[in-house]
Amino acid sequence: MSFETLEKELNEKSLSPIYLFWGKDRFLLEESVKKIKKIFGDLQLGINYILIDETNLNEIIPSIETPAFGFDKKLIIIRDSGFFKKENKNAVIKEKLMKFIEENMDIIKETSIIIFIENDVNKYSFYKLLEKKACLVNFEFLKPPQIKQRLKKICSAYKVNISDNNLMYLIEVSGTNMQDLINEIRKLIEFAGEGGEIKKEDIDNLATKQIQAVIFNLTDYLGAKKIDEALNTLDNLIYQKEPLPKILITLYNHFKKIYLTSLALKYNKDIATTLDLKPNQMFLISKYRKQANDFKVQELERILKELSELDYKYKLRRN
Repeated sequence: MSFETLEKELNEKSLSPIYLFWGKDRFLLEESVKKIKKIFGDLQLGINYILIDETNLNEIIPSIETPAFGFDKKLIIIRDSGFFKKENKNAVIKEKLMKFIEENMDIIKETSIIIFIENDVNKYSFYKLLEKKACLVNFEFLKPPQIKQRLKKICSAYKVNISDNNLMYLIEVSGTNMQDLINEIRKLIEFAGEGGEIKKEDIDNLATKQIQAVIFNLTDYLGAKKIDEALNTLDNLIYQKEPLPKILITLYNHFKKIYLTSLALKYNKDIATTLDLKPNQMFLISKYRKQANDFKVQELERILKELSELDYKYKLRRN
């Protein structure tokens, strides 16, 4: 099931008997768990609200079988069980639970809502069983257009205006992590006030920019031969107490990607594949393409060589 489908079902207050949640976007995952808790209603820990982790996995079946005295159902949340790894030390408990689920789905539907929360899953026996019995959601990072729509809704709820271009700019400079972006958009909403508008200069002045976004700006200045602006950008990074090794590593990796983009353009290769970009990073293609056109391949090779030598000299000084 996609996250969008899950969200639609939860908005309709429709709950499944069993969920399996995993994936990289922990913010969206935990927000979905919060929604399920809210729909479920009053939660009394140890009565109709049971928390399970790897230390008490043997309590899962008894928790399902024990009545939720005074309540219609119980919510059982199982975190990091290890059941969805190829090998785990709790294989016996897993096999018993699989058999129990296979034979007692009617009981589970009547008595429980069960949420398995994992960091990652392998699609082996338990996963195959839950494919038939449960709602399975992999919480991947949202793509920029999806993020933009969510941020737009938040702004509308507070009666604050922001253009689509400025929303995309915020995503570009602050990254695609939803928790970070919500923190940034709330800060900007408070600054703009009800009936106000968030402008690009507000984002520049108030939003926390990822170092990668700053390096993009620095590289733009270098490509345009605006050396003073590039040095000012570098000075600001140092003033913000970014560690020098981190700046050098980010610069090196960035110019390496520009160099690979140049080669991809030269040999007619796909840029996204060459740079191993994730679906939520596709907006970077045009930026890398533009910067690759600002430098000759020989210039990029020289920059990479000089950054490597700088790294070597820096290490010598520290030793």
